[in-house]
Parts: sequence; C-alpha cells; structure tokens
Amino acid sequence: MTLRVAVAGASGYAGGEILRLLLGHPAYADGRLTIGALTAAGNAGSTLGEQHPHLLPLAQRILEPTEVDVLRGHDVVFLALPHGYSAALAEQLDPQTLIVDCGADFRLTEPAAWQRFYGSPHAGSWPYGLPELPGARDQLRGARRIAVPGCYPTAALLALLPAVAEDLVEPAVTVVAVSGASGAGRAAKTDLLGAEVIGSARAYNVGGAHRHTPEIVQELQKVSDRKVTVSFTPVLIPTSRGILATCTAPTRAPLSQLRAAYEKAYGSEPFVHLLPEGQLPRTGAVIGSNAAHIAVAVDEDAGMLVAIAAIDNLVKGTGGAAVQSMNLALGWPETEGLPIVGVAP
Repeated sequence: MTLRVAVAGASGYAGGEILRLLLGHPAYADGRLTIGALTAAGNAGSTLGEQHPHLLPLAQRILEPTEVDVLRGHDVVFLALPHGYSAALAEQLDPQTLIVDCGADFRLTEPAAWQRFYGSPHAGSWPYGLPELPGARDQLRGARRIAVPGCYPTAALLALLPAVAEDLVEPAVTVVAVSGASGAGRAAKTDLLGAEVIGSARAYNVGGAHRHTPEIVQELQKVSDRKVTVSFTPVLIPTSRGILATCTAPTRAPLSQLRAAYEKAYGSEPFVHLLPEGQLPRTGAVIGSNAAHIAVAVDEDAGMLVAIAAIDNLVKGTGGAAVQSMNLALGWPETEGLPIVGVAP
C-alpha cells in the first residue's frame, strides 16, 4: 500500500525541511510513501523550486492554496503553518487521516495557559511528538493526531528531564537558549534582515513572555510532584539554524549521580547522545541531523546543575520530530529517514 502525504506550508522553512527528510526516507524510495499536494499561502501558484531550490526532485511542483479540499484524500498531512491555522483545517479532515501539526495549536493541555499566551480560544490538545519523554511513544503509536513540540522546548526538555524526573534538582529552572534566525520563520521582518542580524545578538520575549515557556513547564510538571517554575530567555544569534540551550537548576547531587540519571534515561535512545564528561555540545555538530547532544556538569560553588543541549531547530526541533512521530504512528521503524550525522564544517 502506498501512502499519499501532503505538506501544508511547504514554502516555509519547516515545510521544506519535512520535504527534504521525506525525499531521503526509505519509504519514499521503496514506494510505501508518495508525496502528494504541496500547499502555501502567499506563495501559492509558484513552483517549489522557486522557494526551495535545493529540493530538486520536486522543483517543478506547483504550490497549491492551503485549502481543505486540496488536503483531503491524503493518508498523512503535515501542517507547517503559523499558530491558529491548524485547528480549523484539522477538524474538516477525515478522523483516520494522520495529521502531524508543527504549529502550536494542540501542544498545551491547559486552556488558561493557551489563552494567556496566544489570546484565542483553546482548540484542545493532541499527543505530544517528543518520543523521548516518559510514556510518549505509547501515545504516538497508532495516533492520528500529533502535536510536534516547539524547538526551544525540545532542547530544554531533553536537557532537564532526567534531573527533574529523578528529583535531583530543585524544580526552579533557568533556561537561556540561543537560536538561529530560521526559528522565526520565513516571513519578511525588518529585525531579521541580514543587516540587522549579522554581527549582533539580542534577547527577546524576556521575563516569561515567550510562548514556549508554558510548554516547558507543562512537560516538566508531568514528571515532578513539586511545583515547577521556568525562567526562559531566548537569544537570537547570527546563524541560520541551530539551538544551544543552557539550563540550570539548584542541586545537591554529585555529578556522578546526575550522569547516571542521564545515562539511564538516554542510554537506549537513538537520537539523544550524552557526551563524555568534559565534552560540550555545539550546534555545528548537529546541523542537518535529528540528533540532540547533551552535556551535564555541576557548579559546586553555586550548587547548580548545568545541562546543555544542542539541536538543529529545523530537524529535531521541527521537521525531524514530525517525521519521527509519523514513523511511530504508522508502525514504521522510528529511525527511518532520520540522520544522526550532522553536516560540518
């Protein structure tokens, strides 16, 4: 049986990354998967090659409008759309269609948190597409609706989860994460022009204002009996892709105990790699891959855990997580089509 896959928002960075991964997927090569409709909003009517010239096998495909009639009839639909657009489309598609939403619409479980940060009615929540979280794989297997995590929460959660779950830190955590400009999407914005970004770094949405904050709190709270608080500061740096999240939390545990918790959590994970003691993650090592590189250290003078994660925001942070979740939902090998080898230098 050949599954037809549609990508809504194919002209954006997330949609393009999903397509890059699908083109290299064994299921595409052996005929289990075929790529159907590719849609866009303002770029509808142009060719995919005009938007993503690196996607040569699909370069001549015409981008169609993002409408429900275009998406109907597909077995799998990836939604790579701005927040607020996915819910209306999803409710009109067949319940048996596998929908993988890369937007925020279905990530948060608490309506009050959604309304506070997004200012619109809460559409509900779907299984969370980060398989490395406790119990997540069971929820994703056979699912027909999946919410892909935000890129910053992916890095922060992978960095902090073992320590919080094993109660080895005070659950009052601080996250400072730097990210490349692709995390802001492809729409033209003055503050993302090359002249504004090159040679400059800046924090934004500080003081708990970033919309990914409640997502980090939500998932950490699931593994702790104590109230979790998160102070999150995102920083834009002059690079195209990659996230480096430095996460701290008070601890009295020795490094050996902390490393044992991380080894237990990630020892059998195909995409999460705990680096040897003394080696630190770098974004350049994960670009183009679905890998997350993790390091842990203890600042003994400050009594603080320092956990660092590096991911490619467009792969493990978005498109790779979407394909990984699709694999699980369809009963395919979880790692299919997902590289762990980065592109360097």
